[in-house]
Amino acid sequence: MIWTRLISDVRFGMEHYRDAHSQGVRSDFRRDFDRLVFSSPFRRLQNKTQVFPLPGSIFVHNRLTHSLEVASVGRSLASEVSLRLADKYRDDPATLSALDSSGEIVAAACLAHDLGNPPFGHSGEKAISTFFSEGDGASLRPHLTDAQWADLINFEGNANALRLLTHQFKGRRKGGFAMTYSTLASIVKYPYCSRLAGEKGKFGFFTSEEETYRRIADELGITRLPGELPRYARHPLVYLVEAADDICYEVMDIEDAHKLKILRYDEVESRFMAFFEPKRREHIVSVIAMLDDPNEKVAYLRSSVIGELVRACADTFAANEDAILEGRFTGELLDHVIPRISEAYGECNRLSWDKIYRAREVVDVELGGNRIITFLLQKLIHAVRNPELNYSRLLLSQVPSQYDVASPTLFGKIQAVLDHVSAMTDIYALDLYRKLNGLSLPAV
Repeated sequence: MIWTRLISDVRFGMEHYRDAHSQGVRSDFRRDFDRLVFSSPFRRLQNKTQVFPLPGSIFVHNRLTHSLEVASVGRSLASEVSLRLADKYRDDPATLSALDSSGEIVAAACLAHDLGNPPFGHSGEKAISTFFSEGDGASLRPHLTDAQWADLINFEGNANALRLLTHQFKGRRKGGFAMTYSTLASIVKYPYCSRLAGEKGKFGFFTSEEETYRRIADELGITRLPGELPRYARHPLVYLVEAADDICYEVMDIEDAHKLKILRYDEVESRFMAFFEPKRREHIVSVIAMLDDPNEKVAYLRSSVIGELVRACADTFAANEDAILEGRFTGELLDHVIPRISEAYGECNRLSWDKIYRAREVVDVELGGNRIITFLLQKLIHAVRNPELNYSRLLLSQVPSQYDVASPTLFGKIQAVLDHVSAMTDIYALDLYRKLNGLSLPAV
């Protein structure tokens, strides 16, 4: 793979279209970013759970604030990488120009990386997949192909994001959001089909989007890996999007847990201080000594840790660039950072699993979300399979027209239901659940 081909401003679904009147100070990649900011799916992220319940008296992160922070970190990380590679490509202006665009591409991809996630955090993904593998949806297995079934029992927000951005929903334009090929490729963390999902259930495109990803890979020269089923090397910028996401959720979840008094200040301080070498640690201690508010102390530590992680990941990317371009690099950037950073990150991860992701507040969201999503899937899938029933007609009349609930195929009908449910906010899903159960009625 080569940078000059990997960085392309050609738009999916609008490959031969160029609007001369729209060219100005914004690059096409910046236009991707702006298009996402002004989109309805992006706005809906403000009412989707990140980890903790949506805010009461204390404001914690939701999917929207998380995505904005990931975009900020991703842009910085890409700039750091470009700076480190500048000397290597000093005699190659075309590659330098391509790398200069990486910050805008990564920022846009970071904004979009969670667009396909259903309500109620990662538990929402699990609720959808287990509805088919363990719940009422299991009865549908004989009516679907192996590939379609694998898509359902491994439902993945990352694959759903690619569908959301590229699928031509009813009444919408060809190419979906008509994003640039490079931005789309930078979102796909797991560039293979669901039949290769393995134990973790990760994959990058549904059966319905296999041809879409093949077109993206062919356009950008992304290496296809050996094997009968579609599987590709990652676009190099995926590593930066992934690292920015991992940095933000790990560090910010700890800060949120401190604000919610799930973690004590000393627990946070000891984990965060472990990221720094002794001289840097002395400076941080001197700054913290000037602060009285524990939340401000944690905020300063958090910003320092993010900076340290960005530099470490940029160093790792630059050191392994050849392997990344050749598709030989394995794992994530954070798997290959220097031992001090790796060990400190690992301690934060263990703390998160021990005290955050098993906290009562988090588990309560998972339990409630699982029940709500399971119920909605039961009702909606029954309705699309039996549209002639009176209740079905009433329920389907409330589904947005862009979702093809009258698809001629069963898989198409199921996908329309999943498109609708995964687009819901936590609040909308809860409200619909209550209405369908007769627990609330519209105000008159």
